[in-house]
Amino acid sequence: MGIVLITGATAGFGEACATTYAGKGFDVIITGRRKERLDALQTRLTQEFGINVLALNFDVRKEDEVKAVLGTIPEEWRKIDVLVNNAGLAAGLSTIDEGNTDDWDAMIDTNVKGLLYVSRTVIPWMRSRTMGHIINIGSTAAKLVYAKGNVYCATKAAVDAISQGMRIDLLPYRIKVTAIHPGAAETEFSLVRFKGDEDKAKDVYKGFIPLTAQDVADVVYYCTSLPPHVCINDLVMTPLQQANAYYIDKK
Repeated sequence: MGIVLITGATAGFGEACATTYAGKGFDVIITGRRKERLDALQTRLTQEFGINVLALNFDVRKEDEVKAVLGTIPEEWRKIDVLVNNAGLAAGLSTIDEGNTDDWDAMIDTNVKGLLYVSRTVIPWMRSRTMGHIINIGSTAAKLVYAKGNVYCATKAAVDAISQGMRIDLLPYRIKVTAIHPGAAETEFSLVRFKGDEDKAKDVYKGFIPLTAQDVADVVYYCTSLPPHVCINDLVMTPLQQANAYYIDKK
């Protein structure tokens, strides 16, 4: 079927995407910082689907690691058909005047610079083949800023803008670019945002049925399964009870 590269594959959207593409017969490159989880996923995908899996343990925030690990993969693995820039996080929830600058750095370095470092490495391989599809995972926060979301919303707005820029720059090379912006989804997202506070994380999803990681993975795969002449540029998806990043009808 082809090769898909998924960043942040050790949990949430990334893991679901890896499983979905493996189930469709794709060979999979998975990346992540948590080596034990990465190795476990590699073993599971290989045993369950009989496909080839390349597990790359590095931090997308570190340009030298991206170049040293991803940039030196064997030639046969460079024929990447789909790149899913999924690695990302929200850290903290505070007003701008009380923001933790370490949290700001983590979000900017992961959500924006990490996406750029990985894309800068992979795009020349796609360009040389005049084909490929890049999926950038954004957020409804890219479309509407909410209270105390300041820097996180800014990073996802940057993903939106970068996606538009990529689409323009890569037109001559017939490389598709799709930005997918999920709304409230129950993954490790809130647990990470609230620094492991399980009660706060669970409260986020009370009173409505959130998206699942599989919901997002299904949409990602759909966008990459369309005919060669069709490209979904920008897609916002939410649970039924959510209108945008701010309005959720909880019962």
